Amino acid sequence: MSTSSPTRRAKQKPWRGRRSFDPTRPTLAGLIGRYILLILVVIISVGPFLWQLSTSLKGVNEDIYSFPPHLIPQEFSVDAYRRVAHVVPIFRYAWHSLIIAAVCVVGNVVLSSFAGYALTCMKFRGKKVVMGILLSVLLLPGEVTLTSQYLVIKGMGLANTLAGVAIPGVVGAINVLLMATACRAVPPSVLDAATVDGANTWDKIRHVVWPNIRGMASVVAVFSFIGAWDDFLWPLVVLNDPDKYTLTVGMQYLSSTMSTDPREVAAGTIIALVPIIIVFASMQKVFFRGVESGGVKG
Repeated sequence: MSTSSPTRRAKQKPWRGRRSFDPTRPTLAGLIGRYILLILVVIISVGPFLWQLSTSLKGVNEDIYSFPPHLIPQEFSVDAYRRVAHVVPIFRYAWHSLIIAAVCVVGNVVLSSFAGYALTCMKFRGKKVVMGILLSVLLLPGEVTLTSQYLVIKGMGLANTLAGVAIPGVVGAINVLLMATACRAVPPSVLDAATVDGANTWDKIRHVVWPNIRGMASVVAVFSFIGAWDDFLWPLVVLNDPDKYTLTVGMQYLSSTMSTDPREVAAGTIIALVPIIIVFASMQKVFFRGVESGGVKG
């Protein structure tokens, strides 16, 4: 009976003291570098908001330009918010912005869903031409079509109205492409099976397509709300009555009338940011779920 040599047994027996390399496990230097990068990103992105919040809560006798800066107010006061609400009808402006944002959100979710379904799940001539037009629209800045949009709104008799501000933002090319991408994940065999069962176009959109694209619809809703709420140039062009201003235009009015005291300007900025923070915080899970959503889940 032949026995293997000790050298052969040593080659066959792995060394238990050696740990296998795991590329998913970061090294200590890589982990430290990630945390340093995250801290820098937080400082750059959240730092201005914290500075504005701190400035709006500082009293009139506190130096807001002291170095090093004090994020925690030494003389806590909310008088800046009271003065803003007293001088400028900021809550009325916020209500106007909320109406416009709601119209844009509903319009983009509904119309972009229909357009995305038509571009992806329906067959018609000129589909590639339409897709090319949508892609070319994304290459143009909004200022290029500003004059033509204003002439159209003026010709419709909607100048100096909230409807004239909201209509151009009811549907966006990027939102149509996002919904078309989500509709493309629906297998054609499922739509064909629905057609065989007697479903019409509305039934297929409601029962087959919508359950699989509502995650992306939440992404479109968040983007539409933020875009409509933060829009400044278009409401400034359309509106000329101060009683109909949106919040962003009213904030410019606030900045010009109270330029000597940055506390009021900071307070108005925080008031303008609060609705966006609330919307994103309440829809955060749905938003990221929509970004990660894929095809049909059976």
